[in-house]
Formats: sequence, structure tokens, C-alpha cells
Amino acid sequence: MESALRLLIVDDSKLMRDALVGIFADDENIMIETASDGFEALALLDVFKPDVITLDINMPELDGISTLKRIMIDQPVPTIMLSSLAQEGAKITFDALRYGAVDFISKPSAISDISLEEQKQAIRSRVEYAAKVELGAIKYIRHKSGNEQTKADFNNNHCHHLVALGAAEGGYGALLKIIPQLSSSPGVAYLVSLHVPTEFVDAFIGYLNSYSQVEVKHAAHNEVIKPGCCYISSGDNYMSVHSELEDYVLHISSAPFINRRGAIDMLFFSTAESIKDHAVGVILSGLGEDGAEGLEEIIRVGGTALAQDPSSCLCNEMVEIAMSRSQVAIVETDSRIAAGINKLVN
Repeated sequence: MESALRLLIVDDSKLMRDALVGIFADDENIMIETASDGFEALALLDVFKPDVITLDINMPELDGISTLKRIMIDQPVPTIMLSSLAQEGAKITFDALRYGAVDFISKPSAISDISLEEQKQAIRSRVEYAAKVELGAIKYIRHKSGNEQTKADFNNNHCHHLVALGAAEGGYGALLKIIPQLSSSPGVAYLVSLHVPTEFVDAFIGYLNSYSQVEVKHAAHNEVIKPGCCYISSGDNYMSVHSELEDYVLHISSAPFINRRGAIDMLFFSTAESIKDHAVGVILSGLGEDGAEGLEEIIRVGGTALAQDPSSCLCNEMVEIAMSRSQVAIVETDSRIAAGINKLVN
């Protein structure tokens, strides 16, 4: 059992602790310890030395967010927020990712639209992914609050660089480390294709905008791309770039495939075609191969390709496939990608 993965389950409900332990009961490669509150969890860090923590958000005494902050400052461990409150689109979810959590998932529930077995498998998979994230990639992100951010107005400028970013599973956390660090420049705009359900994109955009120098917006059909802005679209839609006189315009259409991805490739291909060697493509955490072909095209026309370091990805499949097919110029952890982009375009 020396090589067993050490999992610490933190929840104030004994019923839920037992249910979570039961999910891993048949796995001999996982050693489990439990804690009933945040203080007990912190005390176990040195004693149990967990490889992964599942952490409830809503607990008495020391709540999950406060516990997470202490973990990330004192002894970082890949942590998954697991709670009935941990829903996509909830501010507390994005707070948890900003404070260093690598992922979030809802507690198993009989009233969910997803079967209990599928929910259990999802939790098992998330724990396995989290265990592979290197400690150096875990970071408590300190951004200025929205009240301290001022947005520059470059409406009279034209773009001379377009930076296209593609992300899927693990993308929330990566983008929270990247977008707020991007500089607002008079000739640069940012385009993001994020494989998450469309209904959660607006909440994420609002959260990002409050911490970012660039103006973060939901991409709209026929919108003229303006420097100093970051346009985000979900993977449910195809976002593409088209040249019109001196401007670049967004086209948004429904993705033609239900179970096949292609939104990131579409964004990368159209960016390469529109702005040629002034295109920058960035491939981030995710599963599958979306973005690999598009990144090749950006490189072919003389643009620059960046990739998130696989060790800092929650899911590194998308990045590794892209890197196997192309000579990516820059490979950085998610917390350092923004600096690489700023240096390229400024």
C-alpha cells in the first residue's frame, strides 16, 4: 500500500462521508482518511499526507472556502470542492477555483438527472485526474477586485493581433489564471472557445470581467472585434473570425454535431485565415483532440502556438495530442501563460 493514492474526504455529514468512502471501497490502490470539519482536515495534512482532498463547501466552524485557503497557503494539495453548492455558474465555485481548487463536482444525489452510478464514476474520474496535477501548478490566485480594475477604451483602434484560446475540462481554472493577467492593449483582442454548457458561460464571464484588465464579453454574432476585449463562446457554438474591410467580425452558429467537438478547431482555423502570421493559438486543459488541427494551421501560416504545460492540466489529453502533432513554440503552466502572451503581442 506504499504507492496507494491517499485520499482525504472532508464533510460534516457522516452519511455523506460514508457514501463517498463507499465509492472507492473496491479500489485497493486508494487509501482513505476522513475528517468531519476543516480544523480536523488541517490537522491531518501532516499526519496523513493526502495526495488528493475532496472538500465540502458548506461546513460549520471552518467552512470549505476558509479551509481551502489555509491548505493552499500552508501545504498545497490538489483539492476538489464537492458540495451540493458546487454548481457550474455559482460564484462560490469560481471563488474556490481562484483560491486554488483544481476542480469541483456536486455531491452524489438520488434526485439528479444523472444516475447514481454515473455520478460515482464522475467522482472517481475527477479524483484520478486531480492526483496527476503537479503541486507546483496549484496556486492561490490573488487578483485585484473589480472595483480596482479600469477598462481601456480602444473602440477607434483596429486589431493587429488575435489571440485564440481553446479549453475544455479543467478550463475554468486555467482561464481564471490567464484572463485576469492579460494586458489590455490597443491592437490585441482575445477569443475563447470553452467546452462548457452555454447556460453557465454568462456567470463565468461576469466573474472574470470583475478581475480583468480586458473587457470580458459573451461573443455575439456579427460583432466587430475590438482591441482590449476578450470574447468567450461555449463549445455548443462555433465561433469564427471573418475579415470585413479593416475590421474582424465574429460569426456565431450552432455546432452541427451533438457528440463531436470541433469548436476550438473552427476558431483556430478562422483566426489563422483572417490574420495570418499575427495569429496566436493557445491550447489548454481538456479531453479529446479538438484544437490540434487548428493549432497546426496557425503554425503553418506563420502564427505562434502556445500550450498549457500538461503537468498543470486537470486533463492533459487535448494538450498532449496537439503537442504531438505540432511544434508548439511556448509551453507554460497556466499561471505563466498570460505573461507569455503579453510578451508576444506587446
